Amino acid sequence: MFQSNCKRPLVVLCGPTGVGKTSFSIPLAKDLSGEIVSCDSMQVYKGMDIGSAKIHPSEMEGVPHYLVDEIDPKEEFHVALFQSMAKQAVKEIYSHKNLPILVGGTGFYLQSFLFDADFSKDGKDLPYREMLEEMARGGKEAELFSMLKKIDPASCEEIHPHNVKRVIRALEFYHITGEPISVHNQREKEKISPYDYVLFVLTDERSALYDRINRRVDRMMEEGLLEEVKALKASGLNRNYVSMQGLGYKELFAYLDGECSLNEAVDEIKESTRHFAKRQLTWFRNKTTGTIVDLSQFDYDRQRVLTFMEAEINARIGAKKEIL
Repeated sequence: MFQSNCKRPLVVLCGPTGVGKTSFSIPLAKDLSGEIVSCDSMQVYKGMDIGSAKIHPSEMEGVPHYLVDEIDPKEEFHVALFQSMAKQAVKEIYSHKNLPILVGGTGFYLQSFLFDADFSKDGKDLPYREMLEEMARGGKEAELFSMLKKIDPASCEEIHPHNVKRVIRALEFYHITGEPISVHNQREKEKISPYDYVLFVLTDERSALYDRINRRVDRMMEEGLLEEVKALKASGLNRNYVSMQGLGYKELFAYLDGECSLNEAVDEIKESTRHFAKRQLTWFRNKTTGTIVDLSQFDYDRQRVLTFMEAEINARIGAKKEIL
């Protein structure tokens, strides 16, 4: 039904952890004949269900989901792999004559897909990376960040000092290419998206969001998060794996390794998740051009929010649904 000279439409539903993206994505997909692509760096891993707040098959209400439960947690999931998998998922959804709906909170992944980021120069220097990772394991995170600040201060404005994965990647990129990754990223940001997309950023008053996060962590513990982490550890995983750097996993590994009490670990999960949500909100507000949907402004009436989003989608790309 799509004309070949038209950009294909898609919808993006993003926002901070705990804001309730899943509760809106399912009815949105059902109303719009959509299928969902998860834009989450943790839900893609098998066996990491509770800590990643992964949607249960019974909650999908028949809506197909992609990039959920697809790779082993011993494998490394990174932005280039996400982009490749997401492209394939969206291609399949279009073949069904349905509307792709990207849902998640990993903004960098989302941006890489929407603007078709070029990872052709994204090579690897394993010995150099292993040296940097060894420094991180040795407690030299601050030193790694200082190294990055010397060669690419602009990146240090974007990357949190504790986000070791991104710090190491930025150092490795410079080591391989001789170009600061911030320069590369800026060039990528100037691209025009190959998609005609409508993007919504779900948000809420900070106090309400933080309260929801605290209650969600308590619920995860009641549902067996500790047992989930114990099982992952028993399978041979440790904190050096990328998957185990996820919120809820690294803190409980610290407890299991005798570095803190269980209560301290749970408190750390809550605090780290709140800080993460704050950074997500800042990123989405500064790095995306979309519609901010503040749930408090809709009196938390889900139907009102859905009606608002669907009206905007139909106004923006409604006619293009005929070219799906």
